[in-house]
Amino acid sequence: MEQNESPAVRQQASGTQAIHRAVTVLRCIARSRNEGIGLSALSKQAGLIKSTTHRLTTALIAEGLVEQEPVSRRYYVGSACHALGLIAADRYGLHKTAARHVARLAHETGDAAFFSIRQDVHAICLLRIEGDYPLKSHALLAGDRHPLGVGAGSLAMLAALDDAQAEHCIQENLDYIVANYPRYNREVLRELVARSRARGYSVNPGLVLPGSLGIGRAVRGENGDVVGALSIATVEGRLGPEREAELAQALEREVGKLEKSLRTQALSG
Repeated sequence: MEQNESPAVRQQASGTQAIHRAVTVLRCIARSRNEGIGLSALSKQAGLIKSTTHRLTTALIAEGLVEQEPVSRRYYVGSACHALGLIAADRYGLHKTAARHVARLAHETGDAAFFSIRQDVHAICLLRIEGDYPLKSHALLAGDRHPLGVGAGSLAMLAALDDAQAEHCIQENLDYIVANYPRYNREVLRELVARSRARGYSVNPGLVLPGSLGIGRAVRGENGDVVGALSIATVEGRLGPEREAELAQALEREVGKLEKSLRTQALSG
């Protein structure tokens, strides 16, 4: 921060940092789902010292966004998040439309299937449905947020953008990606985009979590913009060339049906 900045500017920057940290803490708590998370683990995941984490969770609890179980002292997402989610669902009800397509993919493949949406330069997983195959991939959970390009569905969205948009996303996220995803860099992302465009779908060869592979396809809205992606995650050994082709075909079919549903909804709306 520049020394000649006014106190008002410094206060604004400090407030922005506090909001960013609080959102980071809330996302880490949400990622723990029904298991909850303790203070030490939460601090480590959020990259904050315990006193800062405790101060932020106290503020989030006061607003109803976080709850703390009295005995275990573990943190959980609060009821106010549920209320906000219901309000947001009126505008972002896309996951309801996508749910039957995700369920069908999970049932037919036996693997975990996902629906993610694009949020500027990020992808957010809205829905995960498990298949019946006993070995599970845990690379992506509902609520997880990754930079575009990281993970199969996220990569499918990045590759579906035009060159200028894709390069903008890579540039905006590059420092964070290099710091948090050691198997990725600018060259790797560009190569993954090129391969995805050539195939017509994306493949994540275990770059997010070793042994966990994924395949994805972008979903476009009624105006042609990239709005999300359907993807499938499986474990190493279950994605040979023949099965990759089968999963790609299943994704193409379900994406086509989902996009048709979106166009119908737009016309009826």
